[in-house]
Amino acid sequence: MAGIGTGDSELDALVQQWLEWDKNDFTRQEIMSLAQAKKSQELEKRLETRMEFGTAGLRARMGAGNSMMNDMTIVQTAQGLVQYVLKANPAVKQKGIVFGYDGRHRSDKWAKISATVCINNGIPVYLFTRTCPTPYVAFSIRHFGAACGVMVTASHNPKEDNGYKVYWENGAQIVSPIDKGIAQSILDNLEPQRASWDTSVVVNSQLCKDPYDEAHKAYLAAVTSLCYHRDTNNSSKLRVVYTAMHGVGYPYVLESFRAFNLNMPIPVKEQIEPDPEFPTVTYPNPEEGKGALKLAIKKANDTGCPIIVANDPDADRLAVAEKLPSGEWKIFSGNELGALLGNWMWVSYRKQNPTVPGGDIYMIASTVSSKILNTMASYEGFKFEETLTGFKWMANKADELQKQGKTVLFAFEEAIGFMCGTNVLDKDGVSAAAIITEYASQLYARNSTLEKELETIYGRYGYHLSSNSYFICHDSATIARMFEELRNMGGRGKYPEFCGPYKISSVRDLTTGYDSSQPDKKPLLPVSKSSQMITFTFENGCVATLRTSGTEPKIKYYTEHRPDPSKG
Repeated sequence: MAGIGTGDSELDALVQQWLEWDKNDFTRQEIMSLAQAKKSQELEKRLETRMEFGTAGLRARMGAGNSMMNDMTIVQTAQGLVQYVLKANPAVKQKGIVFGYDGRHRSDKWAKISATVCINNGIPVYLFTRTCPTPYVAFSIRHFGAACGVMVTASHNPKEDNGYKVYWENGAQIVSPIDKGIAQSILDNLEPQRASWDTSVVVNSQLCKDPYDEAHKAYLAAVTSLCYHRDTNNSSKLRVVYTAMHGVGYPYVLESFRAFNLNMPIPVKEQIEPDPEFPTVTYPNPEEGKGALKLAIKKANDTGCPIIVANDPDADRLAVAEKLPSGEWKIFSGNELGALLGNWMWVSYRKQNPTVPGGDIYMIASTVSSKILNTMASYEGFKFEETLTGFKWMANKADELQKQGKTVLFAFEEAIGFMCGTNVLDKDGVSAAAIITEYASQLYARNSTLEKELETIYGRYGYHLSSNSYFICHDSATIARMFEELRNMGGRGKYPEFCGPYKISSVRDLTTGYDSSQPDKKPLLPVSKSSQMITFTFENGCVATLRTSGTEPKIKYYTEHRPDPSKG
């Protein structure tokens, strides 16, 4: 095209290809305008690299170009996914694929594009026709016996982002080598098929079904199995404030409360409807603390409610806050909620199932989360499993244990993700909201609180004190250099032996595959060279982990001091 040359023939070819393939006028114009303005550096950033498809699927900024989320990269991703599934699981033509989406910009469109690609290849689809929580997709895959599923969401990321989360037929997020197979299949199917753009087929095709009514009814029936005090829940005087953080959770949480026979939550009205602009919060992430919960705290103070429950925008995470006698609000950390929910799930299950052998009952946590469940297991006689960071690992471990006839009661990660039971093999903020409210109702009925209960738990199992946070870093070279310095701090190839005055007793590096605590120096957990993760264990009982985030430009750190179980 005349007037759009940048002077770089290879870059011009990429621009030309984009303009030929992209059928979205807005993103075509975005690339054309950059080319006409000869903004080569920006074009290189957008066109010369592609988003990396991994076990988290895709997550990136929305905009034009191969490195961003847009109609064309979704067409390409869907084409690659479909061709991979057709080869890996030919029964997909009978089983189908589930698609759900959150309330972000373009999420509904991208679910429809993906469904269109399936239909064009003779694959039935279960396409939600309204926004739904992420756990509904994970649940629906197993309920309908689908071959896989996709949730279009960027969870709690900034409003400029979106994502594409893929689940396999067991209802858990994909892990390697499935992610690598899909990534290669995307590269093998980059040229958009003309029919992939025509989403009208989702309206007319016999292959397209809305799963909402059946899935919703089945989900609520399944969740009710986690309710232990339905007969007395509505006699509680406790009411809680709820915020959906401008996400999809509110109508689903209402129904879960109704299924538990709980008093209905008082909503933060400014935040209960899905809004892709997230106008009342800087970051739509309840993990961010009082800043994110400002309106919820005001509503709770105004209405006299002592507890706040909050979901993130796709309702797979749960945050909880409680008003203390001082008038201050305590926002529970993910580790503290993990201790509370783990205790509740164990005590409630044991009352109903006193004779089930402890060796058949399991709880799971990620390696950067508190070791409180491990301590509970050693005291109470059930089993504990540790996995890599991320619910994909915990969910697949739970699936593996279930297939061995084991009962998985609970799994959690410190990033306020909780899986109560195995109705959903992923974190589920909808069921967790009802469960923690039932727990609180029982505590308040006997003049106790969540904070007092946490103290009781620590009194029994020992204090597990943690401090977790992160640093923002957009420069991958700086991050790589920092971790390499740690690996060579004691001399070439030598990790540090002290941190200040504190002696380090062992080092585990899941990037390089080294663990000084093992006889063969090899870690028990899987190794991944694509992400940074080093754990230092100190002689005084402290454990500290540094890792990079798979979805955000963050260097995260996790520290915990816990009692020595051998001295319990």
